[in-house]
Amino acid sequence: MKKLLSFIFIILLIVQNTANAELKIFSDKNKFGITDEQDNIIVKPIYNKIIRLGNCSFIVQKRTKFGIINKKGDILVPIKYRHVERVLGKYAKLGNYSDFGLYDETGFAFIPPVYDSIDLLFGGMFLTYKDYKYGVTDSKGKILLNNIFDDIYMPKPNIMRLEYKGQWYEIEQVSASTLKLPEDVKTVETDPDYKVTSLMVNTGVVSGYSVLTFTDYVIKIISSIFPAHEDTIDELMLSQGADTVNILIKFTWLPKYPFTYIRNYYKYIRNPNNGPLSDVRKNLINKIKRVE
Repeated sequence: MKKLLSFIFIILLIVQNTANAELKIFSDKNKFGITDEQDNIIVKPIYNKIIRLGNCSFIVQKRTKFGIINKKGDILVPIKYRHVERVLGKYAKLGNYSDFGLYDETGFAFIPPVYDSIDLLFGGMFLTYKDYKYGVTDSKGKILLNNIFDDIYMPKPNIMRLEYKGQWYEIEQVSASTLKLPEDVKTVETDPDYKVTSLMVNTGVVSGYSVLTFTDYVIKIISSIFPAHEDTIDELMLSQGADTVNILIKFTWLPKYPFTYIRNYYKYIRNPNNGPLSDVRKNLINKIKRVE
């Protein structure tokens, strides 16, 4: 009986190793494809770039667009996105301008493609941004904080600060080195493991109502120049497959720069929480509330 079980185990091990046979990425005429261990072509060399995603799929680039295929070459996520980023080795962030989503290696969008941006936070959580508001989603795609906050950031792995209607709050997980919000975030107020504090933030704004000057508007306009420029360069590099050397040599990005920059600049200017005027406005709102 033991010999039979050992034989079955060996057969299963061989089958598993065969199923997980190492695939190889190869190039032909500056295009990339995939072969198996015996150099049999699994995916024809039709892609500008192929990047491994987890254990069973690949991020691919065709011309200036990105998507996801499995190890047989089947398309899991349509190749239609201008931006791509591999996250934690097993997730792919794909999007254009307002349809960013986070996909696993099976092509499932566990964070749906409806956000302006998605960024990784401490504790395996994700910061989502939509319509100038921030929220937080866990690694399973469950929304922990809805997109209603003006700002969210984590100064330390176990501390999160949130701005809501001009007021700052801080959540600290006292007994852990990394914050992990519970599925029902409302319980943090009564949970002894968490410390919730209302913060009084000194923005350095001059008292009185005459502070809204033309200079403030100029500062806001200037302060949006460099972030818009950085976003534009990142976007154009991604659209070229992040091949920086070729970009600098061919200058193929130059004709696209003005239009891309204007769009990104307009995005920063429209953001009601951007620049020094946001603090001025919030200060005035708080003054009016106290008067009322």
